[in-house]
Amino acid sequence: MIFNTIVYGQVTVLHLLTGIAVLIGSIFLARALSLSLRRFLKEKVPREYRETTGKIVYYSTIILAALIALPMLGFQLSGLLVAGGIVGIAIGFASQNLVENLLAGLFLMFERPIKIGDGVNIDGTTGIVEDIRIMSTTLRSFEGLYIRLPNQKVLTANITNFVSNVARRVDYDIGVRYSDDADLAVSSIKAFLDAQPMILKQPEPLVFVNELGDNAVVIAVRAWAPVSEWFSIKTQLLWKLKTLLEAEGIEVPFPQRTVWFANDLQTKEAPKRSRSRTT
Repeated sequence: MIFNTIVYGQVTVLHLLTGIAVLIGSIFLARALSLSLRRFLKEKVPREYRETTGKIVYYSTIILAALIALPMLGFQLSGLLVAGGIVGIAIGFASQNLVENLLAGLFLMFERPIKIGDGVNIDGTTGIVEDIRIMSTTLRSFEGLYIRLPNQKVLTANITNFVSNVARRVDYDIGVRYSDDADLAVSSIKAFLDAQPMILKQPEPLVFVNELGDNAVVIAVRAWAPVSEWFSIKTQLLWKLKTLLEAEGIEVPFPQRTVWFANDLQTKEAPKRSRSRTT
């Protein structure tokens, strides 16, 4: 039969077709298992845990299938280990960046300094984490742009995670006129913040005179809010504080300068010259 025909070494057509079928089938099986696992865990664990678990199942299935299929194709695992070690060293020197990105991706998945859905700043690049892959991490900027960062850069960069803590502080510096009552401004702002349901009681909001500026008395406002509500509070609260102060007769001044002259300015009218007309 044709299936018993020797292709090379001791590998027959049947062995060759079976090995190829196992490798191709493992890809479809890995995708199906990973997708099913993600769906099963959808309501049970956070998204980032589902994604990491799905990737582990996906790659583990393919590696296991490869270990099964390679002997069918005439490759002995003992020989592959020796050859793989030599080839691995050569590839390691030739593609150092790829290896670094691969290892960094594994560290990111297990160390988890960032998670899918987090708002982050990675070495000056700001956005929402869309995915953490083996070789790269993808962000979606707040302008809607797609950003791909190599994992090695992500792992070694300074990372600011905007949402890892449950609360985040809102900071304002508000200037009032020197002629206004700064104590009234401070007490009014403090009472207003205490009445806001989304401003946390602990840590307690702080309102105090922070600076005597060139044009105004600067009042610092420091209040904490749940991280999920921080942006909406940040964008709405400042205008409400301005309206509150105006209702109390307190104004936010425009920049101004007082100029003093050493001597009073005097203007003199130039004497009129008589004109003679010749005839």
